Amino acid sequence: MTERHIIRPSEANTRDVFEYALLRVVPRIERGECINAGVLVYCRAQSYVGARTHLDEARLLALDPGADVAGIRAALGAVEGVCAGGAAAGQAASDDAGRRFRWLIAPRSTVVQPGPVHTGLTVDPAAETQRLLDLLVR
Repeated sequence: MTERHIIRPSEANTRDVFEYALLRVVPRIERGECINAGVLVYCRAQSYVGARTHLDEARLLALDPGADVAGIRAALGAVEGVCAGGAAAGQAASDDAGRRFRWLIAPRSTVVQPGPVHTGLTVDPAAETQRLLDLLVR
């Protein structure tokens, strides 16, 4: 283990465990090609679930010139809406943050798919969501 993975006792109570998954766009499932288009973050300790998305249209169209860009943007927007809760979450509006996250990361055979779940430690899950988007998607 490297120094950056060691948690010192004084740091143990300042950061919370979070889970995250990438949102991938798979325009042609038979080819197995995908692009990262968003990130989902869940932090149980802070009752936080959030998503940030960014669709690189040029990369998408390089994989599939006939891709339904508007439909994919709508699907990504729906994920952000479910995370936000309220009326934008539809039937999931009454679910807690963890339940919404688990529903969003469930495997599915659609153009927008969640990747595997990873974990980390954070003080600010909303800032972590943006950091992961910048690091892994943009």
